[in-house]
Amino acid sequence: MSNSKYEQLKKIKDEVVALINSPLYEYRVKNKNKPVIGQGDHNAKIMFVGEAPGKNEAETGVPFCGAAGRVLDELLASISLKRQEVYVTNIVKDRPPNNRDPSPQEIELYSPFLIRQVQIIKPAIIATLGRFSMDFVMKEFGLEKEMGKISTLHGKSFITSKEYGSMQVVPLYHPAVALYNASQKKTLLEDFQVLATIISFL
Repeated sequence: MSNSKYEQLKKIKDEVVALINSPLYEYRVKNKNKPVIGQGDHNAKIMFVGEAPGKNEAETGVPFCGAAGRVLDELLASISLKRQEVYVTNIVKDRPPNNRDPSPQEIELYSPFLIRQVQIIKPAIIATLGRFSMDFVMKEFGLEKEMGKISTLHGKSFITSKEYGSMQVVPLYHPAVALYNASQKKTLLEDFQVLATIISFL
């Protein structure tokens, strides 16, 4: 690729900023929100993919910057990683009203940007955060036959075929679950140890 990763990712940002055909565009403008493109190392080995920005994220343009983000930082620290060493993004780049789940149409509209981010950054691991992210990534990267409930698949590693670059996909619960259920935090900490093991072999 002739353009630098920074330039290619900036192009994605510019396109999302100007995405007037998005059903979320007017809501963004009306509330003076920002699109949330992604943040982190452009050469990251791990890309974390959430679902859609929440209120704090839309106000700042920074992914996972609220309470769930603090949990994510704690989980990263548990395996000696900093936010700056990974790349964090969402499928949908604009906040849906009232923090509702992203619609299938919104996922379809915004997901090509995520796919381009994966192609630019070329992570060795995609860690999905939540079931919407898990379902989309597994379908997109040829893992339909492995799909199931997140309660069954969390913390397991799936290898994509060579046509997708043989990445590993690791479904994880969304960090927000730890805010409401202490036992889920323990599960997340255990699942992050799976990530640590995979990283040690990279």
